[in-house]
Amino acid sequence: MKTAKTVKEISELTGISVRTLHYYDEIGLLKPTDKTEAGYRLYDDKALEALQEILFFREFDIPLKEIRAIMDNPLLDRNGILQMQRKMLVGKKERLERLIASIDKLLKGETQMDFTVFGKEEIEDMYASMIGHMSEEQKDIFIRQYGSMEAFREHFIESASSEAAQKNFQKVVEWYGDKESALAASKNPGNPELLPAWQRRMDAVLKKLAAKKGCDVHSFEVKEIVGEYDFVSRQLYQMKDVTKMMLELAEAYRTNRQIQEVQDSIFGEGATIFFGEAIEAFYR
Repeated sequence: MKTAKTVKEISELTGISVRTLHYYDEIGLLKPTDKTEAGYRLYDDKALEALQEILFFREFDIPLKEIRAIMDNPLLDRNGILQMQRKMLVGKKERLERLIASIDKLLKGETQMDFTVFGKEEIEDMYASMIGHMSEEQKDIFIRQYGSMEAFREHFIESASSEAAQKNFQKVVEWYGDKESALAASKNPGNPELLPAWQRRMDAVLKKLAAKKGCDVHSFEVKEIVGEYDFVSRQLYQMKDVTKMMLELAEAYRTNRQIQEVQDSIFGEGATIFFGEAIEAFYR
């Protein structure tokens, strides 16, 4: 086996400790390709590729047990997963580059950090798309409030360019996985007639979940309802994966008193904290 490498060589090549590689073998996550007569583990190029995939998954803090289940899946779309991981890493890289650029400006004596996610041209596109999806009745509301659509346009662009709005955009980009997906969602909000129906269904799901308050959040009956909540959320927000958004929502449900007061007034005392715990259990 010409390309086979020992555990020590793999460790030096990847930076993964020998002990970790032994553990991966013990739990069946990464088995050696072969062993020498003396019992030393050997790994070929295919095993190295598998290790690289494992390291990608670990980068996103996916538990080893789940990584093994993914790797063992014969229907695994490795290219699709790598594309998804690449998108997430590129998004992470872009955010880090923006932060580094902001710190560099501060070091040069400039006092303002730049939180810009969407530039003026992109915000103009957002506005044009939003207006394109509005009914005449909706436009009339803004005309009554701002005096004219041009006045509303100026207000929208000014508000969307603010530091607070840009920080929120940054969070939305993280939810969608990359800037392009977030922009596409903002420009294509879907059929406005369907939105109230999805919202009603979401309320119905939360009522079902509230009725399970006191149950074990890890039980199938609770996870089944949160799974339905996941499906409705993906349809409502046009997102392929709502995990990050839902985990942030779960934290708000568990810690924000204002949200708890509003939600509990609708779904019953203690329901909001239960929602947060159930959502967190489902996604983690």
